Amino acid sequence: MTPTPTAVALPEAPPARRGPEDPFGVYVHVPFCFTRCGYCDFNTYTPAELGGANPDAWVAALARELELAAARLGGPRADTVFVGGGTPSLLGGARLALVLDHVRQHFGLADDAEVTTEANPESTSPEFFESIRAAGYTRVSLGMQSVSPRVLATLDRIHSPGRPVAAAREARAAGFEHLNIDLIYGTPGETDDDLLRSADAALEAGVDHVSAYSLIVEDGTALARRVRHGELPAPDGDVMAHRYELVDTRLRAAGMDWYEVSNWSRPGAACRHNLGYWGGGRWWGAGPGAHSYDGALRYWNVKHPNTYAQLVAENVLPVAGFEELTESDRHTEDVMLRLRMREGLPLATLDPAERERAATSVSDGLLRLDGERLVLTDRGRLLADAVVRALLG
Repeated sequence: MTPTPTAVALPEAPPARRGPEDPFGVYVHVPFCFTRCGYCDFNTYTPAELGGANPDAWVAALARELELAAARLGGPRADTVFVGGGTPSLLGGARLALVLDHVRQHFGLADDAEVTTEANPESTSPEFFESIRAAGYTRVSLGMQSVSPRVLATLDRIHSPGRPVAAAREARAAGFEHLNIDLIYGTPGETDDDLLRSADAALEAGVDHVSAYSLIVEDGTALARRVRHGELPAPDGDVMAHRYELVDTRLRAAGMDWYEVSNWSRPGAACRHNLGYWGGGRWWGAGPGAHSYDGALRYWNVKHPNTYAQLVAENVLPVAGFEELTESDRHTEDVMLRLRMREGLPLATLDPAERERAATSVSDGLLRLDGERLVLTDRGRLLADAVVRALLG
């Protein structure tokens, strides 16, 4: 018999929540994908890699982790829930409903809770959207990436170019008010027209939120190997900046404004769960490889689904490691995350040396003062990471 793997024990007394205004979220990581996209380095597994996936066993293990987590934290009510992955829609509507039931049972949900699931268009249907809407999901995030067949092929996406738009319309018909579409720009072989047609398709689908991310070639991925072997060119930084400006201009002209460097929404449609991350909120991450933050500790689960299941079967939190954040760590993260948001960073957050460096960025046209807050300019958004590094010295 294989011995149960060892988990890392967390400190006995977690810090108390600051108060009822402190947002608390639950993130659920679904580790299953039908195929692996060439650019993806997320903690996901195909059925072949697992020797056959067992979603029901995963849901049962998840329920036990949520029970253990609620006992540790004292069961704070969830203001937001986000089911990500992986491909949550592969679970089907009934299992996703059960996932939410387990969160509701062990943590409880705020009356106005935002409940999101990611979905890949090819694994959805009108019946799928109707079932998860009836279960209590309020938001869907669809992975479009592009409408260009050549771009989809380079990214190893298996849905047809028109399927994301059809899926968005099905979700809208099922009663979803809030819909997001993900785009990726800068794929080798992509043209300006490819990106603009993708942005236009998202808008025509009637979504109220778009996330657009530059393609990152992650070490260890199939895409990285193709670039290394010269099969594909590496993404070009100047092209990336130009494409960002293209999508920003198109979305803003259609009434969507940026609220975070990579996210645009119509008024009232910003993703509250992600705002919790960026604003220093606390959350429990459940599932293989998921990360959690309780205000002082950041911890992460073991990655492999089988190891994860073994640990929770022994009534052990499946924690692989943790770190205690210092005041300096929290300050760094506060600057890094808040500066990426449209509301900007309170000037009072910075120490005198950082304020001097901020003044230089203002002079350089990368930041502007909006009352007592520092906000990225349009040019500054293109260089957001560099602006953060400059501020922190």
